[in-house]
This record gives sequence, C-alpha cells and structure tokens, in this order.
Amino acid sequence: MFIYMKEREIIPELDLDWSRVTDEIVAFIQDTLSRAGFKRAVVGLSGGVDSALTAYLATKALGCGNVFCVKMPYKTSSTSSLADADAVINMLNVASETVDISSMVDSFVDRLPDMDHIRKGNVMARVRMIVLYDISAREKALVMGTGNKTERLLGYTTLFGDSACALNPIGDLYKTQVWALASYAGLPQQVISKPPSADLWVGQTDEDELGVPYIVVDKVLHYYFDRNKKKEEIVSGGIEEGIVERILTLAEQNRFKREPAPIAKITNPVGNK
Repeated sequence: MFIYMKEREIIPELDLDWSRVTDEIVAFIQDTLSRAGFKRAVVGLSGGVDSALTAYLATKALGCGNVFCVKMPYKTSSTSSLADADAVINMLNVASETVDISSMVDSFVDRLPDMDHIRKGNVMARVRMIVLYDISAREKALVMGTGNKTERLLGYTTLFGDSACALNPIGDLYKTQVWALASYAGLPQQVISKPPSADLWVGQTDEDELGVPYIVVDKVLHYYFDRNKKKEEIVSGGIEEGIVERILTLAEQNRFKREPAPIAKITNPVGNK
C-alpha cells in the first residue's frame, strides 16, 4: 500500500487499480513497438513526474537496456530538475544523454527581440522534439510521449513540440492519476511532490498559470468528458461556476490541438477530367 500526500489527493472516481493499469500500459507499449518493428524507446526526461512515469513504464515494458533517456536543459532550467532526472535514471538503470539546447534556442530567439516568454517556450519545446527525433533515428527507437490527459484536454501543450510522439503511454491518465501511479511505482518522492512545471521560464508552475489546483481541474474534466455531465450539474456539485467555465472554455478553445488537422475535401464528380 502507499499513501497519497494531501497535496496529491485524487477524487475517488479516478482512483483505480494501479496494478491493473500498469499491466495494461506495459502491454500497450510492447504491442505498439512490436507492430511497428521496434524494440527500443527514447524518452525526454525533464525531471518532472510525467516523463519520469513514462520512463518507468517504458523500462518495465522493454527492459532497461532498451530505453534511452535524454535530458535537454536550457540555460535557465532549474538545476533541481536535472538532479531529479538523474535520480530517475539511476533508479531505472537506463542509458542517458544530456543535450543543452541553449545555443540552438538562442540562435533563433536572438533574431526576434520582441519575443515574449510564451513564444520562447514554444521554441524550446519544438527544439527539444527535434533533438529527440534525431536521437531516436540514431538509436533506432520510437519517441515516447509524456503528456497526460489533463494537458491534452486543456491544450496545455505545444503542437509539434511536447505533443509530438510515436506513442503516448500516459495520455489517458489525468494529472492526479499520474501522481497516484507514480506513487504506486515507487518513483523518487521529490519528483512526485515538486510543484508541476514545464520549466519554460524561471518560477513558472502549471497550477499558478491555471489558477486552479489539479484535483479540481481533473474533477471538472472527468465529469464533463467522461461522465457527460452538463456544466450546471458540475457547478451544483460544489465547484464555483467561474472555475468550471474557465476550465471548459480552455478545453473548447484548444480542441484543435487534440484533433487531426482538418483537410479540405475536393469533390470529383464521375466523368470530370
């Protein structure tokens, strides 16, 4: 048994049999790679819980010799993030590489002095994915996604950046479920307890940006998307209307990020040349 920390609480409806969930994800990884003709996986390891859990599941599925982790710090990245990533690498006994992306990002950013931190964060995310895909070609491995369901639904991701991958083992787990499964897996406590952050600029945290704790976000998203509850029903359950409205508006505005790009269909009547 394991104990959830107070700040990592989960609503009862999302608290699953984590042994069964682990087995299902492991089987998914093994089957997906086998069908694609691959045996190895590459994981971008940030020091956060999402990538740590992905690396753990990949290692459990493929063995430590078939998982390659990549740390990709920028010059402003937290040194504790690198230390946390190292703790996961040591725990899993997997091979790793560090690629500092500072010069790659700066060579682009320095040409655009008006660039704000959001645009710069997008550049960093996309540069990291360039690095990951190049290493995946070298290692003859597939790139594992590390995005959770909460991020996907809210659009809290960069298209062709951290959203890019060949397969996503934790994409159907809400953030609070990621914490729960990470606790079950015995991942380093400092990785689980740290404030979640994309580490795209100094002091950035996910929940500060959202303005709502993840346990509330996940409850709203779960009731709306999985249980087909209407907004009014969710509000009547005790969550402020403004919070529910903000979360669902984000999900709707960012729907395009989680769906394939629409393609214009061209009509071609029979006999037309």
